[in-house]
Amino acid sequence: SSGINAEWPLRPGELVKLAEKHFGDMQTTNVSEVEYPAARYSGSTMNNRDDAMGLAHVALAVEGCSWTNPDYFAMMIANTLIGNWNRAQGGGRTMPSAFARKVYEQKHPQSYMAFNTCYKDTGLFGVYGVCEPDEDAVRKFIGAIQSEWRRIFRSASPGEVQRAKNLLKTLLLAQCDGSTAVCEDIGRQMLTYGRRIPLAEIDARVEAVTPSVLKKVVGEYVYDRDPVLVGIGATEGLPDQLLIKFQQSSGMD
Repeated sequence: SSGINAEWPLRPGELVKLAEKHFGDMQTTNVSEVEYPAARYSGSTMNNRDDAMGLAHVALAVEGCSWTNPDYFAMMIANTLIGNWNRAQGGGRTMPSAFARKVYEQKHPQSYMAFNTCYKDTGLFGVYGVCEPDEDAVRKFIGAIQSEWRRIFRSASPGEVQRAKNLLKTLLLAQCDGSTAVCEDIGRQMLTYGRRIPLAEIDARVEAVTPSVLKKVVGEYVYDRDPVLVGIGATEGLPDQLLIKFQQSSGMD
């Protein structure tokens, strides 16, 4: 099957005429789908120490979910709760993100960015940061990430969850500012979902994530899971993966 999507005002039948004009002579053939084995997540550590870089670039993540997983929007809300920050932007004490306020007070790292990267079969949920070339700075930053995951699981408040939901919807709408961005969004959704998801449905899915749902999902993805720990630069203080895994065990609560 084939289809054409458009995102601008067209008179009835005009899109069909344009399609026939530009694509009418194209020949279609039946191509069997290539079957690829499902991707498999493996917890691991990669440390490329290079003190000459002057700073430590580190990332800690756990296995996330795929594009089509029902937990997708809950993980996106958790990602939005953690947010991002850097010293250049200032406003540390007044940042809406509790994690941003915490790292500002502890004066580490120089910057950080939460990420929730989704693929067809799996994903990565974590935080990337840039730290001073100091053993304690790297260890404290990794510990702060784990503490924030536990805080969201234990005590994320209804107010901050609603703020994160509102911000996520704003960001999703901002990504569709302009015809080029809209066409990219249409293509992305057709590839991942097989259809264009209406904005009303996206709004309903985001609003369906209550604080209790968010806590349940975060607990399932963070606790007792093999982490991925990556470091490059002045990473002398990068902790051992087994220690990280132990600190994320449910027995630590």
